[in-house]
Amino acid sequence: MQAIRFTGKGQAELAAFDPGPPAEGHVRLRVRAAGLCHTDIDVLHARYGDGAFPVVPGHEYAGEIEALGPGVSGFEVGDRVAVDPNLPCGTCPACARGLTNLCRNLKAYGVSHNGGFAEVSLVHADHLHPIGAMPYTTAALAEPLACVVNGMRSAGIGAGARTPDHALVFGAGPIGLLLALSLKSQGVARVTVADINESRLAFAAELGLEGAVSGSQALMGQKKGFDFVADATGIASVVESMIPLVDDGGTALFFGVCAPDARIAISPFEVFRRQLKLVGSHSLNRNIPDALAILRADDGTMARLVSHQLPLQDMLPFFLHKPGDPATMKVQYVAA
Repeated sequence: MQAIRFTGKGQAELAAFDPGPPAEGHVRLRVRAAGLCHTDIDVLHARYGDGAFPVVPGHEYAGEIEALGPGVSGFEVGDRVAVDPNLPCGTCPACARGLTNLCRNLKAYGVSHNGGFAEVSLVHADHLHPIGAMPYTTAALAEPLACVVNGMRSAGIGAGARTPDHALVFGAGPIGLLLALSLKSQGVARVTVADINESRLAFAAELGLEGAVSGSQALMGQKKGFDFVADATGIASVVESMIPLVDDGGTALFFGVCAPDARIAISPFEVFRRQLKLVGSHSLNRNIPDALAILRADDGTMARLVSHQLPLQDMLPFFLHKPGDPATMKVQYVAA
């Protein structure tokens, strides 16, 4: 058996790997699909969370249970499941308020514990969710989609709240498109995606989304033109440019991951006078069931975000070298 292992800062390898039998409360999962996230690159370079080397990366994955550890109930060998990677402590103030994604001692599969870029993975049964007949490659989208769901809930979208009339998402990468498609699934009539890359905007149009060139006069001239604006780029200058585009009483969602030392300028008077809502969102908060429900209702459009399905040995270059092809969307390891 093999796995991709981070052996030190900036060091990744494909190596033999056998995690052994499952411990109390755990299962041994045969990984069938695992998605690459920019967070994995941050883990490799020790820029995210309390990483631990050596570690097997991968927090977006699904698979088939092949062995049950002592004390596991509710699951059987052969069950098809998706993984919730977050491992909150359950006792800190954030956990006590139900904000497990903000746990002061948060750990995660693929960050502090071995994750999904392996042929097999040991996972606590409490972090497994049945996927039925859903394709594994689709189920592996549940984790990033759950992050999207958490962002929408943080912004007050869904769950009986008022639906925006026109939303704008900066960034036509996989997570931005997943957010845009999710907004449509929640009843937003018009969803525009902004990007500087024309091929990505063309792909967004194929998915039924409107497009705009980020930073263009045509877009920036639409002041107060959107009652919901989200950044999925993590670029501070883009985040700053969101505010004038938000309509009075509207919401700006800080969804992309900016550098920790990045700063932007915002007029507090404008936020006050226009009654703007500036909302942050981090990770997922036990949203995997909600994400799976969205994927089951989807017509296959979200699955089109997977641009690469590769064997494990072909994944290593995507960790070590940033892909230069803008057509690259979600890259997944898929077991034969």
